[in-house]
Amino acid sequence: MPLILGAVADDYTGASDLANTLSRNGLSTIQTIGVPAAGFEAGEVDAIVVALKIRSVEAPSAVAAATAGYDWLMSRGARHVVYKICSTFDSTDSGNIGPVGEAFRARAGAGCVMVTPAFPETGRTVYLGHLFVGDVPLNESPLKDHPLNPMRDSNLVRVLKRQSKAPVGLVALPTVAEGGAAIMRRLAELDEQGIGAAIVDAVFERDLETIGEAAAQGPVSVGASGLGLGLARAFARGRGAGASAALEPVGGLAAILAGSCSRATLDQVAAAEGGVPTLRLSPQRLIEDTSEAECAVAWAKDRLAAGPVLIASSAEPGDVAALQARFGREASGHAIEAALAEIAAGLVGIGVRRLIVAGGETAGAAVDRLGVRAFRLGPEIAPGVPLMRTIGRDDGEMQVALKSGNFGGRDFFARALAMTR
Repeated sequence: MPLILGAVADDYTGASDLANTLSRNGLSTIQTIGVPAAGFEAGEVDAIVVALKIRSVEAPSAVAAATAGYDWLMSRGARHVVYKICSTFDSTDSGNIGPVGEAFRARAGAGCVMVTPAFPETGRTVYLGHLFVGDVPLNESPLKDHPLNPMRDSNLVRVLKRQSKAPVGLVALPTVAEGGAAIMRRLAELDEQGIGAAIVDAVFERDLETIGEAAAQGPVSVGASGLGLGLARAFARGRGAGASAALEPVGGLAAILAGSCSRATLDQVAAAEGGVPTLRLSPQRLIEDTSEAECAVAWAKDRLAAGPVLIASSAEPGDVAALQARFGREASGHAIEAALAEIAAGLVGIGVRRLIVAGGETAGAAVDRLGVRAFRLGPEIAPGVPLMRTIGRDDGEMQVALKSGNFGGRDFFARALAMTR
């Protein structure tokens, strides 16, 4: 059966967020880790989300990986392919949103491509091209201190223009309010002016539905899970909302691994400490001492029989900045990710089969290290974060939750643990 909708996501937690959104809005969905190998059988599904780890890599590498995902989805007959980005537009002046979007546009022979990270359900709105996180502009939110991609400009037209070859335009909220046909007319006008992409405003969920109707008329789009919501509702209209299937239990031990330094994750770690044995790792020691991962697993082994444990390398923004100044941003990030991936593998090696991971980079490193190929979607733990069950894992199936750093309330870890079986 040809795919209704394909997606290429720039990180693993974002892919889970999108897959969850598509499933909740009427499309049967699975998430793959990387471009599937020959012979992969997805079964009868409406949508496939190909999860990559390309948000913070060099632009040429991101484009090569993303277009491979695009080509694979098109080989399965996808009617539309969306490049899934973060709802906070995490990127640098060299990419990767602009370069990948332009590659998809060229691949599809498309006109002006719609781009929106808006997702009001999670507090991300776009007005006159400016991205707001809750009540404040992006550049005044905690994302201004993101350890990999600090976001210091809320004007997305300006941000996208700096990383694109073609000019960038705007589809403002009054046009969106007029409906899908008005959006299409505006895109046609921008295309005639040689504009390759347009930021699209969205403040309310109804705006996403309108944007989805318009986007579904074209071959490609770029956006966060809010755009996925609009696309899913456009494609699934008349079929009713989807319901996530119950996941088959996996048994085994449970653990939490937190690498995100976002304010939300820091608060979640603090909230969990009172009820779950917690090991706070020193990011500096993870970089300097390769035995730290082994010590962390040994610590967990002594406690897991009594219940779940939490291992966290999360640190305050000032401490992260000092670490990056000493060791370099990329070098420190890669070293910590590698150490956390080894901890994840060690935890699974001693019987953990229910694993909650906080942080996009941490999740990507852990899932790769564990050899996961694909996930089946289960119930939603928090907006944008589903519980998932691995598909075809060689060393036994697992239940996993991959949480973007900024998602979930203070009690997220307790909720996630309670839902695993």
